[in-house]
Amino acid sequence: MSKSFLAFGLAAGAMVLTCLPAAAQTKVTNEGISANEIVIGTHQDLSGPIKGWGVPVSNGMKMALEEINTAGGINGRKIRLVVEDSGYDPKKAVLASQKLVERDKIFAMVGPMGSPTVLAAQDILFDAGVLQLFPLSSAEFTFKFDPSKPQERLKFSNLLPYVESTRAALKYMKETKNFTKPCIMYQDDEYGKNVLDGFNQQLEAMKVQPASITSYKRGVSDFSAQVAKMKSDGCDLVVLGTVIRETIGAMSEARKLGWDVTFLGATPTNVLEVPALGKEAVEGLYAASIFEIPYEDSAKGKVKEWLANYKKIFGIDANTQAIIGYNAMMTFAFYADKAGKDLTGQKMLDALESGDKFLDIFNSPPTTFSKTNHLANTITQVQQVKGGRWVLVKDNLMF
Repeated sequence: MSKSFLAFGLAAGAMVLTCLPAAAQTKVTNEGISANEIVIGTHQDLSGPIKGWGVPVSNGMKMALEEINTAGGINGRKIRLVVEDSGYDPKKAVLASQKLVERDKIFAMVGPMGSPTVLAAQDILFDAGVLQLFPLSSAEFTFKFDPSKPQERLKFSNLLPYVESTRAALKYMKETKNFTKPCIMYQDDEYGKNVLDGFNQQLEAMKVQPASITSYKRGVSDFSAQVAKMKSDGCDLVVLGTVIRETIGAMSEARKLGWDVTFLGATPTNVLEVPALGKEAVEGLYAASIFEIPYEDSAKGKVKEWLANYKKIFGIDANTQAIIGYNAMMTFAFYADKAGKDLTGQKMLDALESGDKFLDIFNSPPTTFSKTNHLANTITQVQQVKGGRWVLVKDNLMF
């Protein structure tokens, strides 16, 4: 090889190295921030199949908003919340997100509702550099991110993930009740498939074979075929990847057949509406849960005061979803305050990843994030319906 050719090769190599792009940075928007205001958005189901969740979530968010703004806001800025109705329809969630980003110029999306709706719309946010914070979904896509895709750093979750919580609760039930023929009925969507993943992973870890696996389409109301199949397959524990109506429907069908089997619900079954509406049909139901559900007649201190205030403002009792909506807003406010007076998107991202702990008034596990972990925690409880109320059975569970 000639010296001139070698010199050319070295020079070309050096040129390539100097032309390589620097490590891609996460683009974070500064839209929605003015001297006096921070504009944030959310999409909720206010008219569709889970409006019983979306309405109280938005109520809880509004209650927190009033509390924050009355106290002076965030470093002198008031929060303005724009709420859009998705109807629990992914297409509507996409349109709502486009409107919030392009017309309302939101700084962050806080507490959006539902796994399929959040999944369908999240790329609109990431492309615009808008943070997706604390969605009302425990699916893994809400916090797992690929480091090679910088915009995925914009998502954070403070809810217990379906996979981990299902595994922890199933492990507890196996160890304490010694079930040998577990089965599952799950909703055929992103949520249900996460519960199924947790079910399958934990059974594999325990070297147990499922006795039956069955699913249903979101929105159906007849579960007779699924329940009959699980009964004929000899299941002694039924894991439910269901929501309110489906939980009650499946357990009512089992009672109708005279099938006395133990049911374990994923976290969305652990809401006040299940025992309130299901009554005797859901007695004995176990569920994975995030925090102990407060009742006004037994709550104490700040929680009792909060429940009374909610009822005074909205004319109804607060439920689990109202608490989650309230916490989503208070968590946003905590980290926005940490970001400082000179608030920017980058400073908000830095505050979220700082490791600072947010503690709510409901005695939930601490919320904390880092640069590599955007999931607040994986600590699980198991509760059971006894006498029409959720009662704590076991807390601080991990799989």
